[in-house]
Amino acid sequence: MKPLLNLLFICSRNQWRSPTAENIWRKNPHYNARSAGTSPKARKTVSPADIRWADIVFVMEKKHKNKLCAEFNRMLEHKPIYVLDIPDDYQYMDADLIDELDARVQLYLTEFEAL
Repeated sequence: MKPLLNLLFICSRNQWRSPTAENIWRKNPHYNARSAGTSPKARKTVSPADIRWADIVFVMEKKHKNKLCAEFNRMLEHKPIYVLDIPDDYQYMDADLIDELDARVQLYLTEFEAL
């Protein structure tokens, strides 16, 4: 049996987008999921432990990837980081946000697992 993949979801303040993604993917028996934010004011700020834990990192916007790479460059050298291009236009568990996350994350997971 394959070990579960650890999925880390990142947005700015860890209030709406990344916690929604964590909630969706945590319910899937094939994955572990966590979320964090890049802002010092985030509900949970991303830490080195989060980066070490993750097999795949999903960020909502390019600016999140840039911030992670600036802060955790060496730790991220061999980890895939996918930019989902989901703007900060949604509330927590918004139906449209769930649809966007489901479609985009599934696309990248399919691609990753085919490697």
